[in-house]
Amino acid sequence: MKKLLLLLPAVAATIDTNAQVTDSIKSSNLDELVIEAYFQKNVNSSNKMPLKDIENPQVYNVISKNILKEQVVTTFSDALKNATGVTRLWESTGRGSDGAEFYTMRGFSTQPRLLNGMPSFTNGSLDPANIESVEVIKGPSGTMYGGNVVSYGGLINITAKKPFQTFGGEMGYTNGSYGLNRVTADINTPLNKQTFLRINTAYNYRNSFQDAGFNKSLYFAPSLKFIANDKLTFFVNTEIKSSEAANAPMIFLSRYSPLSFQSIDLFEKNYKNSFTSNDLTIKNPAFNLQAYAEYQLAKNWTSTTIVTKSNAKTNGYYQYLWDSANGNEFTRFITKGEAETNVTGIQQNFVGTYAIGSVKNKLVAGLDYFQRKFSVGGTGWAAFGTVSLIDQNDTMAGKLTTPHVDAALLGTSAALQSAETKIYSAYFSNVMEFLPNLSAMISLRADHFTGQPTAYSTEDLKPKTTFSPKLGIVYQPIQDKLSVFANYMNGFKYLDATAIDITDTNGNVTGRELRYFDPEQANQWEIGTKASLIKDRLSVTASYYDITVKNKLMGSGVDTTQAGEVQSKGFEMSVLGSPINGLNIVAGYSHNNNKVTKDDPTAGYLGLRTEEAGPENVFNFWANYTVQNGALKNFGLGLGANSASELLTLNRANIGTFALPGYTVFNMALSYNAEKYSAVLKVDNVTNEKYFTGWSTVSPQFARSISLGLNYKF
Repeated sequence: MKKLLLLLPAVAATIDTNAQVTDSIKSSNLDELVIEAYFQKNVNSSNKMPLKDIENPQVYNVISKNILKEQVVTTFSDALKNATGVTRLWESTGRGSDGAEFYTMRGFSTQPRLLNGMPSFTNGSLDPANIESVEVIKGPSGTMYGGNVVSYGGLINITAKKPFQTFGGEMGYTNGSYGLNRVTADINTPLNKQTFLRINTAYNYRNSFQDAGFNKSLYFAPSLKFIANDKLTFFVNTEIKSSEAANAPMIFLSRYSPLSFQSIDLFEKNYKNSFTSNDLTIKNPAFNLQAYAEYQLAKNWTSTTIVTKSNAKTNGYYQYLWDSANGNEFTRFITKGEAETNVTGIQQNFVGTYAIGSVKNKLVAGLDYFQRKFSVGGTGWAAFGTVSLIDQNDTMAGKLTTPHVDAALLGTSAALQSAETKIYSAYFSNVMEFLPNLSAMISLRADHFTGQPTAYSTEDLKPKTTFSPKLGIVYQPIQDKLSVFANYMNGFKYLDATAIDITDTNGNVTGRELRYFDPEQANQWEIGTKASLIKDRLSVTASYYDITVKNKLMGSGVDTTQAGEVQSKGFEMSVLGSPINGLNIVAGYSHNNNKVTKDDPTAGYLGLRTEEAGPENVFNFWANYTVQNGALKNFGLGLGANSASELLTLNRANIGTFALPGYTVFNMALSYNAEKYSAVLKVDNVTNEKYFTGWSTVSPQFARSISLGLNYKF
């Protein structure tokens, strides 16, 4: 039994006793248990209740910690390369409020803002050391999560590792290109018969592939489980991270002048030029605490009470390069910022089953409170030199130091500003099983928003109440093997008050005023199928979706309006599993059509693909085979690829269109996996492909790198 737990670490985190493992083996096929341990197909997050993937009318991808280990993943962005249709738009900037990485899915931008289904904010990058799984839940999910932490294309939820009831753990060390040094530890121990402690920690350092830049962090995540009695269990999860980075400034194309660049050539020539120095750093300390109690109310009913607190800070230099609209030069703007975000979440869920006649029902009913307070200060902005792409030089070369920058910022000022949001919510979701192979879902959320949502204003916004429905139906022609589903889902977003320029009859700007807007509304319908093949060893999901966002806020400054409407529709297909012993596969393809269907024609967006939509076509693949017998037993080979079509980083009729070329990046790994230890040699970007991402920006991505991951289990 101990050997089984070592082979299935994902199960060890969720199965607490040997008796429970034995029961699982008796009640299911061992192969299915192995596949579920590796891929974790069935999760509760999409509807906050226990539903098998094949009976869930919503699409999601789950990336388990075992895949991360197999690929020597040291960054969160590398983990998400295994999710269908997800690409990164922006690296972490570290700036206040929204300094975390931006991704796009189903045509809309999103950030990872959920931990164990609860709000968790950061201004920096995330460390994968404490990840049990990453759940990428597709479509507008306002009904279950509200409008403040999710996007219209979906959400990213991280499930953290939990304590289990035996002593064990793992130590890891990774060394690689560009000074990569990473040390991790995962230690679990019983403190007594009722109390169990698990500590995950990581130290990470890596230089940029460019001529300057680095990222270093220290991460510490203790978690505690206390079994009060056979009905009541308490969990406390804590995350503490300190990080410091010297980030290359974002290269912004001008949004207000005709596009002066026609090809990517100049950016490729400057591929390894960071235009910064290691002296200009930004710090992003973060703290997160979650405490929750699970209580068995009755045989078929449970109660979960959750309280969360998170704190994210920014302190340091933030800079960007702004297009001078002459096909060559960019002006650097820099500030030394201070910002802090505090988030409080309280949630109460009741989950249970009941019957009305012959109809079986599963129900979740919940109450939710969300509070977010944001404050920002620091210096003002200063123009600090220009960068020439043609000459590949920087007029401030040699002066990118803290004394020179501080001198330039001397005398600038920025008023301390703050904003606060409070949201009170109630929701329910009920799944009715009319037949063993036919079920329907009906869900609704009521969301009450109040507060002072923008740092530009001191007045409270008029309270708003928003309703968000969700419907779904699932029919299984072959029960537990093949399902056909359809859903209707709603999402919404409360908009910050926006500062608008006031103009006179001659068009001269005479002042600024705050304008308040109604919530944006997204509605999705989707149809698809899910299949569990080869004795549940292979899972396939395919679906077609159509999302329409109304009341979309468009433009900025004097042209800001809420007349926009965006339609985003497409097809997705995901494959994962282990069709034969030793072979693991993760693959996905997505095609997305996205365009602005309503807007002021003079704004330049109408009829065009939005700049946050990402590439139209995205493909991901990873396969790893481990030899099962013979002289090469336990040796493995992994091969993978990530491919995307061109990305329209700037796309406006009155400005122009700039396309970042499509790309295909290949990865490979050689491994040896024994019972107690493993070694993985990984090569990322094997062909050293030069490729870019962006969102009105041009951001070069990491060059070829090699890493060696060593792990020891005990």
